Amino acid sequence: MIRIVIAEDQRMLLGALGALLNLEEDMEVVGQASNGEEVLALARNRQPDVCILDIEMPGKNGLEAAEELKELGCKVIILTTFARSGYFQRAIKAGVSGYLLKDSPSEDLANSIRSVMAGKRIYAPELMDDVYNEENPLTEREMEVLELVADGKNTKEIASQMSITIGTVRNYISTIMDKLGVTNRIEAIKHSRQKGWFK
Repeated sequence: MIRIVIAEDQRMLLGALGALLNLEEDMEVVGQASNGEEVLALARNRQPDVCILDIEMPGKNGLEAAEELKELGCKVIILTTFARSGYFQRAIKAGVSGYLLKDSPSEDLANSIRSVMAGKRIYAPELMDDVYNEENPLTEREMEVLELVADGKNTKEIASQMSITIGTVRNYISTIMDKLGVTNRIEAIKHSRQKGWFK
């Protein structure tokens, strides 16, 4: 019997997924969580074979939880609406066994769980198409600046927080906009969010 824990912050979907998987003769849902903290607690207590995680959940998100679940020896399948290459790349680094989209047919999920238990990795085909040509062009330092901009910090505050000059901050912002092919800070933030590049 494959023991499963599901984490999903939309209660109706959480219940539906649990009910669907419990219909499978070789599967048992041993826990349901609505955020990353809950799923980690359940994984420690119930020791499931597989955890199915949404990404965007309150508190600890699915990718953060996946990184910790790897240490518990539990296989992880991400089930999300977001076909974002940045999220996918982080999921791969976290060692997830599967990354599926919520609009996949329901039987795909059960089959994917069986494949993952057999040692295979299952990734949504639409993600594989663009993941390799969608590397984040920004350096870590540039991403740090952009994240501070996204947090509502002005140039002076960023300079102070990063211990650099205002001129250097302006240079970073100019380079970021050039690299992303955008004309202002808001577009830069939006573009990076859509790609899933923010931590």
